Parts: sequence; structure tokens; C-alpha cells
Amino acid sequence: MRILILIFAVVILFFSVILHEIAHGLMAERHGDSTARIMGRITLNPIPHIDPIGTVLLPGIMILMNIFGGGIPIFGWAKPVPINPRNLNNPKRDMIWIALAGPATNLGIALLLALLFRVLGGPESLAGVILFYGITINLFLAFFNLIPIPPLDGSRILSGILPERYSYHLSQIEPFGFIILIVLLVGGLFNYMFLALLKLSYILAGSPFFMW
Repeated sequence: MRILILIFAVVILFFSVILHEIAHGLMAERHGDSTARIMGRITLNPIPHIDPIGTVLLPGIMILMNIFGGGIPIFGWAKPVPINPRNLNNPKRDMIWIALAGPATNLGIALLLALLFRVLGGPESLAGVILFYGITINLFLAFFNLIPIPPLDGSRILSGILPERYSYHLSQIEPFGFIILIVLLVGGLFNYMFLALLKLSYILAGSPFFMW
């Protein structure tokens, strides 16, 4: 049962990160850049979105860790959609909306799954457990991506708000972004974040704590 739930959780994660990237591409298209559509990335076909590390390796490792009692959140990412800022009507302003589109989509998915949980699921059913996983996964994707560390969406939003000089300094951090995130992950920061979002998941689902 636990393995089956984990498989469904990965499927939800897979399509949640795909919808996240599609949202970026659609918002970019709305603001003048059709690069993502031209490159075939505005599609639910999972193949063009697969990132070997973020879509396959990392979730796979996390599944194994959960199977053996690790109890860690399962997350990952899809291949980023291509965006050409030169095609945007107002690059600095438009990049804010493009960056916001991904997390907003995941938040919308979380709210939809919470509604389905209340109507169709409940902690007593397999469907309810899977839906609850989906709520938590999408909340984590939304808020994780809002962290203002390059290359996460939060850094794009912050860069669009800051004056050019400070935006430039922020962009210089990008080569070290993943190292910073790994340090934060190892340091346990994301565990606190996950626990906070888990509590928020319970609130959205209108359900008391339950184990799966």
C-alpha cells in the first residue's frame, strides 16, 4: 500500500512540475515571447519536460528513502521552459509575472485537490491519502520556488522589483544557487518548511492529523 501511494505521489509530482513550466511558457507568450511554444514545450506530453536529475534521479532517490523509512518530502523539477527576454514587451516587469505563474499554478492545484479531498476523499480512503499527498506536494513546490535564491522563481520576482544595480548583484549568485540550496537542505531548513506546509495542508483539507 505504501509503495502504491508513493507511486501515485510521484505521478502527481511529475504532472505538477510540468504544469508549473507550462504556466511559465503561457505567461511568457501572453507578454510577447512564444519561444516555449515554438520549442514544443506548451504540451502535457511529459517527454519534452523531463530533466534527468530533477524529474527522474532525485524523485527516485526520495522514493527509495521513503520506502526504507526516511520520511522525507518528495519533490523535483521539470526542464525549465526557454524564455527570450528580448521578445517581451517589458522584460523587467514581465519576468515578474512569468516567474509568479509557476508557483501560482501549484497553489491553484493544491486548492483544487483540497476541494476534491473534502468532497471525494477523506483520510480513511486511498483516494484521500493520494489527494493529501498532492496538496502537500503542490504547496511545497509553490513555496519552495518562491525562495529568492537563483535560479528559483523567487529570485526572478525579486530581480524584477529591485533596482538594476541590485538585480545585477543577485544574478551573480546564480552559479552558486544550487550549492546554497543543498546547504540549506542538509542544514534542515526545508524540513521546517515542509512541516509548516504539512500543517497548512491539514487546514486546507479540513482534516485532522492522520498517518499513511
